[in-house]
Amino acid sequence: MSVTITAADINKLRQTTGAGMLDCRKALTESNGDFEAAIDWLRKQGQKVAAKRSDREAKEGVVIAQTTADNKSGIVLCISAETDFVSNNADFVAFVKSIADAAISNNVNTADELLAVSIGNEKVADMINDKLASIGEKIGITRFERVNAPFVASYIHGANRMGVLVGLTKEAAEAGKDVAMQIAAMNPLAVDESSIAPETIAREREIAIDQIKAEGKPAEMAEKIAVGKVNKFLKDNTLVHQPFVKDNGKSVADYLKSVDADLKVIEFKRVALG
Repeated sequence: MSVTITAADINKLRQTTGAGMLDCRKALTESNGDFEAAIDWLRKQGQKVAAKRSDREAKEGVVIAQTTADNKSGIVLCISAETDFVSNNADFVAFVKSIADAAISNNVNTADELLAVSIGNEKVADMINDKLASIGEKIGITRFERVNAPFVASYIHGANRMGVLVGLTKEAAEAGKDVAMQIAAMNPLAVDESSIAPETIAREREIAIDQIKAEGKPAEMAEKIAVGKVNKFLKDNTLVHQPFVKDNGKSVADYLKSVDADLKVIEFKRVALG
């Protein structure tokens, strides 16, 4: 059964991928309206399309990343808004910061737990509803992440538009900040290749093979070239293999080893307004 492709569907795909209107229409038609399949179709045609990233939640809002006093835990919180007028308002930023403080002081692990926390005599859920009523915009907790590790570093970038947490194997404040800034700038998918889902790797391999076949190369050659493309994908998208932004002559893994032979990244969280 065919589906109707609307102008809104085409525009959404165009905004996400940067591809042309006609290409977006054809991609949606070929994928029977499946948005993710349409993105894959465009990539298989050789178009430079950014993969969908889960760290982008809302276009406007405030992101706060902070750690406990002992740096053993950290949280990153996004409360969304509809306009930059609200996002840039000092009172709204302070409001979000007060909720982040409550998350830290109450050892909160999830967004649902946070909504039930009280600040003074009022629950966070009620505070958000009151704020919504007072400013006339829809607001809400769109992301809440937590990291626990022997040492956690936090970083906020771009006037509260992005927050990063990095869990390390041992205390290293300067290195933690450097790695957090790396994650903010380079947006890796995972710490290393073992942290990337097998289905993601299989998807990249399939796309690479179809791209190569579309160029007219034989199937056996496509298989070999695809291995190199997947390896490049892993290098570009895994934190430890990325070139270190402060010194492109070494990888992030090399940088960490230069600080301390036993220093490693356990996990990270990156939340960004998009």
